This record gives sequence, C-alpha cells and structure tokens, in this order.
Amino acid sequence: MNQKNLNHIQSFRRISFITTAAVFFLILVGGIVRSTGAGMGCPDWPKCFGSWVPPTSVDQLPKNYDEIYVAQRVEKNERFASLLDNLGFSALAEEIEQDESILVQEPFNATKTWIEYVNRLIGALIGLLIILTFVYSVRLRKIDPKISLLAFISLVLVIFQGWLGSIVVSTNLLQWMISVHMIVALVLVCLLLYIYFRSGTLISGNKEQIVSVGNKFSIYRLVMGLGIFLMIVQIILGTQVREHIDVIAADFGYSNRFSWIAELGFTFYVHRSFSLVLLGLHLFLAYQFYRNKDISHTIQKQFNWLLGLLLLVILSGVLMAYFGIPAFIQPLHLLLGSLIIGFQYYIWLELGLLKRQPKNIALV
Repeated sequence: MNQKNLNHIQSFRRISFITTAAVFFLILVGGIVRSTGAGMGCPDWPKCFGSWVPPTSVDQLPKNYDEIYVAQRVEKNERFASLLDNLGFSALAEEIEQDESILVQEPFNATKTWIEYVNRLIGALIGLLIILTFVYSVRLRKIDPKISLLAFISLVLVIFQGWLGSIVVSTNLLQWMISVHMIVALVLVCLLLYIYFRSGTLISGNKEQIVSVGNKFSIYRLVMGLGIFLMIVQIILGTQVREHIDVIAADFGYSNRFSWIAELGFTFYVHRSFSLVLLGLHLFLAYQFYRNKDISHTIQKQFNWLLGLLLLVILSGVLMAYFGIPAFIQPLHLLLGSLIIGFQYYIWLELGLLKRQPKNIALV
C-alpha cells in the first residue's frame, strides 16, 4: 500500500472514531434529557418554540402557545398514524390516534427547554460528523468500496433517526417510540464500529479474513455472540423498566424518588436478576480467554474493559435500586449499557479475524 492511501485510511479512521465516540456522548445526553424530564422542553421539531434559538421566558411566547403546538402535533401524528396504517400497523396507528396524553402541553420551563435544545445541537453536530465520515470514505472507494457504502448507509440511518426524534416529540414522548429511538441509536453505533474496524483491516492486511474466516464461528465467537444477544434482551428489558419509571415519575411529579422502586413490576426484577446471568457468562468467557494463548493481548485487554463496564453497570443499577434512583445515575447507567454493546460487538468482530481455531479448547 502506498503512503497516500495509508494516510487516507488513517485520516478516515480518526474521523470515524470521533464520530462513534460522539454518538456515545449523545446517548449520555439523551439519558440526561430523560432523567430530568426535559424531553418535551421543546414542543416542536426541528425548531424549539418556533425558533432556532429557544426563548428564556414564557413572556416571549404567545398566550395560546399550548394550543398552537398541540395542534401542530396532532396534525403530524395524523400523518404518522396514516403511514403506520398503510404499513400494516393498524393497532399502533389507532393507539396514537386515541392517545389523549398527546394533547397535553407541558408548562414552559426554561431549564428543560435549554436542556432539550442542547441535546438537539449535539444531535446536529453528530449529523455533521456522519457527513464528514462519508466524505472521507469516498477517498477509500477504490481500496474498499464497501466502506463508502456503509458510510452512506450510516448517513441515511442518522437522517432516519432525526425523523424518529421528531416523532418522539410529536407523540409527546410515546414510550415505545423512545425505545425504538434508542435501539436505532445502538444500530448506528454498531454500524460505525464496523466501519472503523473494517478500515483497520486495510492497514493490517486482514481484509480478506473478514469473509474467509469471519463466517467460521469459533466457540469463543459463538459465546460472545450469545452475550451480545443477551445484552440486547437486557437493554430491551431496561427500556421497559425505564418506560415504567417515566410514568411513575410523572405520577409523583418527579419527586419522592424513594417510592418509585416499590411501584415497579415484574419486569424490573427480571432485569435486575438478568444482569447476574450476563456477568456469569462473561466471567466464564474471561476464564477461557485467559487460559488460551491464541487469544491476542489486544482482545484480552478489551475484554478487561468489558468486564469493568459490566461491573459498573451492575453497581449503578444497585445504586438506583437502593438510593431512590438518583437522577445523575440514570444517564450513566444507559451509557454503560451502550458501551457494553459496543465492546461486545467489536470483540466479536476481532474474534472473526482469528486465522485458525484456537487449539485445545476445553470448555470446563
């Protein structure tokens, strides 16, 4: 590989890494928005109270601002419900059309408005970074055209995510829409991680191994794949618990936090216990890694980080359960879960580059 192409690849990897890290940061900020109840700080989208720079006082708004933005949401939701109905999701369409909570306009709160506005500014920055990632990928189209294609798909996905964000607002934070919004963010993270990973194989010369070896799952890779699946299940359970907390928090007026846990149902206890299953699986895999010399030092080091994140996410869950769900722990818990998925997926990709099956694998 000539020096010019090498420089292009290295530049692309830097920008793709920054973009991926920024998406994780946006997930953290999104968690802060939810934990502070600021999701409807801006009742419209993409503007905020009809302006690119939101107001700082209710005096800057028309007296009937609540009627104005409710009417806008109703109109947008009618179009969204029609789309769902045409796609065959009639029950969901009817749920949106009959949901009276959509008609409720929260009183203006300058703090919540600006928290949500900052969240949107960071989201816009992510969009620019995704565009930049795609632009940089074009220079690699002759070396590996799939990278350019995947970068373009990530651009389409982030546009779709922006549209989903607008629906989250128009449906007045409809719970399942928030969960879908989160899942799409994780898909975007994994796509960006794969782009970063694939560009690294261009430097190491292992590009062909992605195809020739990646489909021959080793036992380690199968177990890691199971871990990814279980973590996805855990995150889905977590989003359901989070949905319940949002409802309970609203009922309690976002106060008396120590009473929230008692109001949670069966899903919370499953979510809490499931974390131990995940930890046990990864400790088992760690034991297998450390006793096998064919696993690279890099993968072992990454797995150490993964185990650390698992312990931290469990600790944060314990803190929330026994200390009244502190607001500052909630977004951290969400970020840690997202980072776990990222590390799991990246290690799974690297295990696909093993040139041969590890010797003497004995799962005991």
